[in-house]
Amino acid sequence: MKVDHIYPGDCVEIMHRDIPPASVQLIYADPPYNLSGRRLESKRSATGGPFYKMNEQWDTYGCDEYNAFTRDWMRAAFDALDTRGSLYVSCTYHTVGEIIVCARQQGFKLNNILTWYKPNAMPNLTRRTFTHATEYVCWFVKGCGWKFNYDAVKGFNPHRTQNGKPKQVRDFLDFIALPVVQGRKRLRGANGRALHPNQKPEELIELIIRASSDPGDLVLDPFLGSGTTSVVAQRLGRRWIGIENNGRYRAAAERRMAGTNA
Repeated sequence: MKVDHIYPGDCVEIMHRDIPPASVQLIYADPPYNLSGRRLESKRSATGGPFYKMNEQWDTYGCDEYNAFTRDWMRAAFDALDTRGSLYVSCTYHTVGEIIVCARQQGFKLNNILTWYKPNAMPNLTRRTFTHATEYVCWFVKGCGWKFNYDAVKGFNPHRTQNGKPKQVRDFLDFIALPVVQGRKRLRGANGRALHPNQKPEELIELIIRASSDPGDLVLDPFLGSGTTSVVAQRLGRRWIGIENNGRYRAAAERRMAGTNA
C-alpha cells in the first residue's frame, strides 16, 4: 500500500487489491450523483458567475447499474475501514435513498446526515420546482467505538456565544452554510470553465477530517477528483490515499499536491 499517493484506476479494484483490510481510519467519498444526461446552463448569471448543470459521461447510470456500482464500492470501503472508522458520503436528494440502503446492506450504521446549504447555488432556471440549494453528507460507521472529536468540531464552529466562547455544535453540524467553490479557489480548464463539476469546499472536508480522524490517521478518498481531500488531509497532518480513474482530474490533483494550480 502506497501512502500519500494517488492511485490511477478503478476504486473497487484498487481497494480490494492494494488497501489491506481494516487499515483506513476515515473514508470520504464523493461518488457520481447520476444526474447527467440533459444540458442546462446560465452563462449570464449574476450570482457567482456562469452556471452549467453537470453533464458528464461518467455520471450516467441506469437505476440497477447505479445500485450495483454503489454496493460494489461500499463493500470494498467496508473491508478497508478500521472497526472504529467512519465513512462519509456526499450525495443529493436524488441518490440519498440508494446510498443509505446500500450502506446498510454492507453492514454500515447511519450516524448522521449533514445538510450543506449553498447560498450561491445554481438559480431556478426552469421555474418548475423548488430551488435545489442543498447537498447532503451521510455519516456511516462500521462498529460501535467510532471516533468523534467533539471539541475539535466545536472549535471549528464559526458561531460563538454572546461572550465569544465556542457554541454547542447543534446549530452548525446538521446544517452547514458554505458557498459553492468559485473565484480563485475554483480550478479551471483551458476553456475557462470549472475543471471538475463538483469541486467541494475545503472547509467541508476539513470539518469531516477533524471530526472523525486524528493526526497520523489514514484518510482515503476513492473518488478523489481534483484533489481537495488530499490537500486538506495533508495540511491537517493526516496520511492520505486518493483514487481517481479520470486522467484529467488526476493530473490536476497531482499539481495541487505539488503546490501549483491547475
